[in-house]
Amino acid sequence: MKIHEYQAKAILARHGVPVPRGEVAFSATEAGEIARRLGAKVVVVKAQIHAGGRGKGGGVRIAKSPDEAEAIARDMIGMTLVTHQTGPEGRVVSRVLIEEGLQMTRELYLSVVLDRASGKMVMMASAAGGIDIEEVAASTPERIVKVYVEGGAGLVPFQARQLGYAIGLDGPQVNKAVRLMTALYDAFVATDASLVEINPLVVTAAGDLLALDAKMNFDDNALYRHTDIRDLRDLGEEDPFEIEASKFSLNYIHLEGNIGCMVNGAGLAMATMDIIKLAGGEPANFLDVGGGANAEQIRHAFKILMSDKNVKAVLINIFGGILRCDVLARGVIVAVRELGVPVPIVIRMGGTNVDEGKRLLRESGMNFTTADSMGEAATKVVQLAH
Repeated sequence: MKIHEYQAKAILARHGVPVPRGEVAFSATEAGEIARRLGAKVVVVKAQIHAGGRGKGGGVRIAKSPDEAEAIARDMIGMTLVTHQTGPEGRVVSRVLIEEGLQMTRELYLSVVLDRASGKMVMMASAAGGIDIEEVAASTPERIVKVYVEGGAGLVPFQARQLGYAIGLDGPQVNKAVRLMTALYDAFVATDASLVEINPLVVTAAGDLLALDAKMNFDDNALYRHTDIRDLRDLGEEDPFEIEASKFSLNYIHLEGNIGCMVNGAGLAMATMDIIKLAGGEPANFLDVGGGANAEQIRHAFKILMSDKNVKAVLINIFGGILRCDVLARGVIVAVRELGVPVPIVIRMGGTNVDEGKRLLRESGMNFTTADSMGEAATKVVQLAH
């Protein structure tokens, strides 16, 4: 789950990470009132959407008076903001963050993420912070410094100092960086986050370090422990297909292709998308119905797939274990009849009760295409989609 910048900053501030003074506004009038309350000579009006690159898209603007802040907010709230992370369709801005302006001397980068390869948390820092950090990571990755954190010990001071000196901070600033990095790591662990990112982390003219921007993502499986964080979810920032899928415990991610995928197991789903690409097709989604899916979930999965008008064919790739092949076949037959699915369907399945499942499909009187291997299934579905 993702949250907005202003929400992430509120969480980080509670854990001791210094952030600029600011408040969120849902209207232009409210924006002007906040700017007056802050009393700063300059304020920054920042569009709040779940995507980066807002500055380049016109979603971050400077105001030199409360009236100007109000005027900017009036233009910004309701606009469709397009960035390199939103795609061409953009995101509608429903709120803005009004924040005090700062005199900055440097922009740095700092983040914590789980490194699955090592099974450890890793804190990353770079002297090249700012809006082009993706380019830094791609072209000069040596400019990003990493330390790996042992779960039992947590981030220890010498690791934070190592990062601070590596990104060019001086002695007093390094001491502040140690406190900030420790607080950031504590926030990461305490909230069951999967990512905490500050870009940029700024050094002010007074030598202070502040999180000028903040991003936090959370492990969905741990949200039952954090009802306060779960309540921060903004459904307006999420794909409607993905929201619908989550209601029925389906793992769905919308993509841009034309071949709908229904698979049980995340690894098999990834392999299915890969083999569709290898066969010359483009998957329209990632959809994992899970190992214990029932007929009702299969029906809802089909309903979600058919809501995507780009889908021209469907590939069902199931390994029957907990979800038996005969249960899948019955669910597919009922769903296709009920929904009147208009596109070709290719089914590849193996495992428990596979022969019974195939018999049910043959005797259904419906025009299913079956395949015995993933390669055969991918070739057939790509041909049918064309």
